[in-house]
Amino acid sequence: MTAIEILTEKFNTGEFCYKKPSEICRLLGAGGKGERESIVRMLKNLEAEGCIVRDDRGRYVLPEKLGLVRGTIQGNERGFAFLLRDGQSDLFIPHKSLRGAMHGDTVFARIVGGERGDEAAVYSILKRGMVQLTGTYYRDRRCGMVEADERKFCDPVRIVGGLRAYSGEKVLVKIVAYPEGKDPEGEILEVLGQSGDLNTEEEAIIRTQNLAEEFPQKALSEARKVSAEPVTAEGRTDFRGDLVITIDGEDSRDFDDAVHVERDGEDFLLSVHIADVTHYVRRGGALDKEAFARGTSVYFPDRVLPMLPEELSNGICSLNEGEDRCTLSCIMRVDGKGNVKDSRIVNGLICSKNRMTYTKIAAILDGDERMCSEYAHLVPMCEDMRALAEILINKRNARGSIDLDVKEAQITCKDGKIDVCEYKRTMAHRIIEEFMILANETVAEFVTAYELPFIYRVHEKPSEEKAQSFKTYLQELGIRAKFHPDNVRPGEYGKILESLKDSELFRVVNRVMLRSMSKARYSAENCGHFGLASRCYCHFTSPIRRYPDLLVHRIVKLILDGQAGEAEQGYKNFVNIASNNCSASERRADEAERAVDELYKTWYMRSHLGEEFEGVVSGVTAFGIFVELPNTVEGLVRIENLPQDDYTFVEERYLLKGSRNSYKIGDKCAVRVAACNIGTRRVEFTLSEKD
Repeated sequence: MTAIEILTEKFNTGEFCYKKPSEICRLLGAGGKGERESIVRMLKNLEAEGCIVRDDRGRYVLPEKLGLVRGTIQGNERGFAFLLRDGQSDLFIPHKSLRGAMHGDTVFARIVGGERGDEAAVYSILKRGMVQLTGTYYRDRRCGMVEADERKFCDPVRIVGGLRAYSGEKVLVKIVAYPEGKDPEGEILEVLGQSGDLNTEEEAIIRTQNLAEEFPQKALSEARKVSAEPVTAEGRTDFRGDLVITIDGEDSRDFDDAVHVERDGEDFLLSVHIADVTHYVRRGGALDKEAFARGTSVYFPDRVLPMLPEELSNGICSLNEGEDRCTLSCIMRVDGKGNVKDSRIVNGLICSKNRMTYTKIAAILDGDERMCSEYAHLVPMCEDMRALAEILINKRNARGSIDLDVKEAQITCKDGKIDVCEYKRTMAHRIIEEFMILANETVAEFVTAYELPFIYRVHEKPSEEKAQSFKTYLQELGIRAKFHPDNVRPGEYGKILESLKDSELFRVVNRVMLRSMSKARYSAENCGHFGLASRCYCHFTSPIRRYPDLLVHRIVKLILDGQAGEAEQGYKNFVNIASNNCSASERRADEAERAVDELYKTWYMRSHLGEEFEGVVSGVTAFGIFVELPNTVEGLVRIENLPQDDYTFVEERYLLKGSRNSYKIGDKCAVRVAACNIGTRRVEFTLSEKD
């Protein structure tokens, strides 16, 4: 056993618990100064990792001996915070109990009770979460300060060095010290521009999430080299004679997937062809390292931060119309009930016959004469695609898949003009979604049969606490909920939505149901996918923009090449590392995309100040209500701007209740645009006089 393992074991047995460093050195027989210093260093390392802590007398002990819980601080702009714990309910931490902990910090805390038994106090800080941040520079009487853009980081940063800035400028700050009882100290690394400017605010979000904008020279050189390689049919199944098409959005430039459907008696032959990115991005190369670091492409209204350089993402890997392209192809025979009777995965070669859009395919399916005439050669296949998609939708619904109706924004920027509207999903979108889901399941089942290391896309069932809260909410609405909160099945959630499909309650319940569910993530363990009611699922269909898909391709190709043993050895440890990294990259990208969307929505609504809109209550808090407009813009009506009343926030019912007025999720109301704060990316409404 190593020295660290010996120390760990002795703490686990209790032998070293409640012992000071000097006592531990004595018990280990450490005589010399060097030995004692080595033991003290190891103890500090164990403390830094959260394996042990010190009590108030300076003695080392296991955290659980002191009743401590570990979690991450989620700050609030009003000073208090929550402790987020994996798989357990959040704990409330008043400002006085933070003990210098800030948003993003990993801490140990002790549960201290509170009215509902959910209050905690920070015991010790394990790791600082935010080492860099963006904010607005200003001068107070003594020194320069920066107010962070991240509203959950509520302490200003005192500037002690770095670049010079002027009041009102947006800056990037590195935090260099956390003096006890004082504001954190930082140095200015970069001046981004004037606060309130659209481009400056967007750059600040990119810096906050530490997103890479430029590629290293080595990666660019490698991209130029591999993109010049000739595309050949050697070692590949040739699909260039098939009617293969891509279907994407109007503005898409990177095409990961292409499809072909034909009937064969009572069956359908579905071919899903995915860009063979691994043919060009070799493991361990400069491109691979950069793709792993980025984890995913990030999409903003005015730009894309791609996972791979343009030579690959928009060039040699993209399944462009009329160009030969290497693919990893999943060919499936599907019967009339949606069952995959047979499948094969092969290295393929395609030539896309048409670059189609969702709008064009939807028009063909709707019988648009001009489109049907222009694409007469596609009309029969489009009808077959619709027929197959409907079969697959019915099969998924029957097994309990949850079809959440989530509104998405479509934000466009043309000639300096921003427009925001709801993104309309059509049958064309459903077709591609169903085909990709089926391919993802088929590939996951294929690899799982070999019992090899793999990266799954998993979605755990809701926690018992959240499921119970959702059940209580449904019962308050008079909706029968038969599921058991400790073991919810996806079909039970699906039936609730199905029963409300033609009811005004559908959108309300849909929204609350979504909040009760966990977030999907990547995992080396197959935990199934609750939302899709799938026992085995992965991401296979977007390797140009997602690293997990690229990794899935590598493992599949090793199997196809008869090198399953190499996959076992080469990826046994890496899939765990990759799962965590890809989940973190996805969260970072989602937060950045959401923040930029909020920025653009706020900028757009500036031109509608004073105007009135019909909306729906989308959120209820103790400090007001959030109202969502038909174009997906959401704004806050502060409680002081509601009709005067004695309001009580009933959290479990998503209700703000007064003696004369009440507001709950789903209520319709008319609002007036009162303010648009670009810095906080927040739109504020007041209720219109007619409401």
